[in-house]
Amino acid sequence: MPCLPRRAAAVLVAALAVALPLRGAGAQPALYEERGAAALARTVDGLGQTARVLVVGAHPDDEDTRLIAWLAKTRHAETAYLSLTRGDGGQNLIGNELGEALGAIRTEELLAARRLDGGSQYFSRAYDFGFSKSAEETFRHWPRDSVLGDVVRVVRSVRPHVLIAIFGGTPADGHGHHQASGILAREAYDAAADTARFPAAGFGPAWTVAKFYRNTSYRNHAGATLRYDAGAYDPWLGRSPAELAMISRTQHKSQGQGRPEVKGPSIVSLQREATRVAADVAAEREGDLFAGLDTAWTRLRAAVPAERRATVDSLAAALAAVRPAYDPWRPEGILRALARAERLLDAACGGARGCDAAGGDLAATRDVTIARLHRAVQLAAGLELDAQAPREHLVVGRPVPATVTLHNRGARAARVTMLQLEGSPDAPALLAAGETPTVAPGAALTRTAPVVPRRLTGPWWLVAPRTGATFAIGGGAARREEWREIAAFDAIAGVEVDGAYTVVEATGVRRTVDAVRGELARPAAAVPAIAVALDEAVAYAPAGAPIDRMVRVRLTSADTASRAVTVRLALPAGLAADSAARGVTLAGYDAQATVSFRVRGRLAPGRHALRAEATSEGERFESGYRLVDYEHVRPQPLWRTAETAIVAVDVALPPRLAVGYLPGVGDNVAPMLAQLGVPVTVLDPATLASADLSRFTALVVGPRAYEAHPALVAANARLLDWARAGGTLVVQYGQYEMTQPGVMPHPVTLDRPAQRVTLEEAPVTVLDATARVLATPNRIGPADWAGWVQERALYMPATADSAYRPVVALHDPGEPENRNALLVAPLGRGTYVYTTLSLFRQLPAGNPGAARLFVNLLAARADAVAVRKAPAAPARR
Repeated sequence: MPCLPRRAAAVLVAALAVALPLRGAGAQPALYEERGAAALARTVDGLGQTARVLVVGAHPDDEDTRLIAWLAKTRHAETAYLSLTRGDGGQNLIGNELGEALGAIRTEELLAARRLDGGSQYFSRAYDFGFSKSAEETFRHWPRDSVLGDVVRVVRSVRPHVLIAIFGGTPADGHGHHQASGILAREAYDAAADTARFPAAGFGPAWTVAKFYRNTSYRNHAGATLRYDAGAYDPWLGRSPAELAMISRTQHKSQGQGRPEVKGPSIVSLQREATRVAADVAAEREGDLFAGLDTAWTRLRAAVPAERRATVDSLAAALAAVRPAYDPWRPEGILRALARAERLLDAACGGARGCDAAGGDLAATRDVTIARLHRAVQLAAGLELDAQAPREHLVVGRPVPATVTLHNRGARAARVTMLQLEGSPDAPALLAAGETPTVAPGAALTRTAPVVPRRLTGPWWLVAPRTGATFAIGGGAARREEWREIAAFDAIAGVEVDGAYTVVEATGVRRTVDAVRGELARPAAAVPAIAVALDEAVAYAPAGAPIDRMVRVRLTSADTASRAVTVRLALPAGLAADSAARGVTLAGYDAQATVSFRVRGRLAPGRHALRAEATSEGERFESGYRLVDYEHVRPQPLWRTAETAIVAVDVALPPRLAVGYLPGVGDNVAPMLAQLGVPVTVLDPATLASADLSRFTALVVGPRAYEAHPALVAANARLLDWARAGGTLVVQYGQYEMTQPGVMPHPVTLDRPAQRVTLEEAPVTVLDATARVLATPNRIGPADWAGWVQERALYMPATADSAYRPVVALHDPGEPENRNALLVAPLGRGTYVYTTLSLFRQLPAGNPGAARLFVNLLAARADAVAVRKAPAAPARR
């Protein structure tokens, strides 16, 4: 019989599932997946281990994956990672998503990493607003008490014995977010037991963490009091935890975190900073992370009534007895031992809710133990649950038949006590009252029932608008069921085999076969019957100039029936469309159509809204989605109202302009220049060596393009020669690759870490008001430096050769001036421009001043004459 009520058990298994490989998750199969005898052996080995650890960092990819893999796989500690942010402010090496869209990708990358290394995953409400130089600056964006409350909430949810901060909480951490995470981790260690400051009603029951450590692996083990070798070979893994950790680390593909699986010793280290363990010795003589802590079930005897303490002892013995009974060739042989352990656990708790009533360590330990027992039963009995939808996209509020199949691939008959769909308000049961069918070995039980998706599928934390640098998600910071939010519905089954009970869950998917990639299981997503989308969230137009462009409204149907759809535009004053409405028929599921309107007129300078809506069968539709879809993560729709902000810019273009654009990383600039009227041709760096460059007056290299495109580096001499022949070469920022010989025409140096100006409103000092890039064809003034987002400049050279002419100087408060964010140099008969101003962020954000400045950079070639006449400015730090 079950140790828990059906739903309570399901929640426990769902929580642990974040730390275990999930079938049918919708991503490309991982290079490593722990299944079968090896997975069962590891699960059995950890049954009696109850230690819990929480690791705290600032971003996805901050975590020490070697430490997590070693804790989870070698020490069998229930290990969780809390990332304060979702990495929204980072950059993107695999696509052009930035901001919240990038945060959705990085969230999925972090969940993919945890499925591999065995940890579970949490987030706070903090938004990654970009690089920060100090904790003080960070806390000006993040409400400190609110984010600390999130950390406390997670601590009280995980109830760790040990809390580990990735960072030291000092300026040596480099990034202000890193420093803030180190500070908040220690504050949470001190405050998690304080119910006056953080009441149990809002933050969960008080919890006292026994020990606090800081990770020292990232600082070359300086100050380490504990060292462990994560490189020791594990025969069940077939590799070391460190090798597994590198596969986990490689899931952070958007950040270029691919790592080799190096064999041999791999040391991780920690420094103990605080302890509440009375028996603890000096940190230098401690010897083990859990020294002085009792992590066996028997420690909980005092938490139960006297009459049940002997049962706790029997439970500990029963859990220990499972391991010697395990035969990998006959895994079903341990089912009776698992059943006995389940019964004793139920008895030790005094019933299904007894441990919940006791709370604290007892409840947390019960949660971990029952989840591991359920996992062991599934593996020993060969049980798998599959939930399939007939289509990938399901209409919200409309029933669709879902098929649920329980496969019994083991050697014992399985009795199904519960089978249910989840995702509808009424959560339809798939078994009749009192029905408990038996599934024979090698057989399967299949049931089909309608499911009604209850809400749009997508990143749940983006449902409500963000407030400043925090997401409006209330007390949701302690949830770790991110993997469940990705699909329109789930299925759950309660199964008994040889007296052992388990709850199995599955995410609803649509299975298809690709001739190259094989079987694909993509989460079933809930969408509206008609999705309505415009191409751009932000578009540009020259202010006051005639506008004549096509506005394309893209429609996608999720309905299986044909639908007549009428599309209308709502236009700002000054624009008119060639038709008030247009009709189109969508033939059925996945039918797509583009409805085009010719829009003409003029716009005054400023920001204007253009909206689209569709009506069909009495319903109105005003939003659409972009599917973020990469092979290493699960696909997910990102929703946006069908609205474009048209930024009308008072901009003049130089005559006879022709621009070739070589895209960089996370680069959306080229189409926005085209909207301003700039003739832009996007060039493929791979074909640069043979491309005809003679037709261009200016060539633009996108941000970090030299890092992303080896072919660009190989052909760079051709770009420089083209500039020497009279062209203008505009290069946007790179990182340390820009210091390599031959990349730039004259040398620069970068500090480590590189200099930045992170204050968006930092003052800009013009060094030469006559500089062409500030005067022609647009006069750049103070208004053009207003309204910048996230940062002014990044990876600014510390020094620059005197051949470069610095144009502006800028700095964050209290820091020395940097004159190298915008450099212009003559190059033969042409001009070379290097800028680390964050124009790649400003143009997609709709910043008119940045757009005007970018146009000026394209007309910089005449600066060569001015540079020859002016004395070279000395490079300054």
